[in-house]
Amino acid sequence: MKLNSDHFKKQLQQFIQFRGIDIMLYLKDGTTIELDKNRQMDGDVVIKMGRDGVQASISLDEIVKADFFAA
Repeated sequence: MKLNSDHFKKQLQQFIQFRGIDIMLYLKDGTTIELDKNRQMDGDVVIKMGRDGVQASISLDEIVKADFFAA
């Protein structure tokens, strides 16, 4: 799914709530981030909680596209 402002944000929020879906985010700098089930969205920021308690935050502006997979 390609970034399309509000439509992308709404769909990403929906998929983040479904715990049975894995999400791959592709960022502008070329990195790929896999979001497992321990994630949430706060405004325009995706928050990834690590297993050791560390969290990463990714702004929607940094995301080029997202892929969704059934886990």
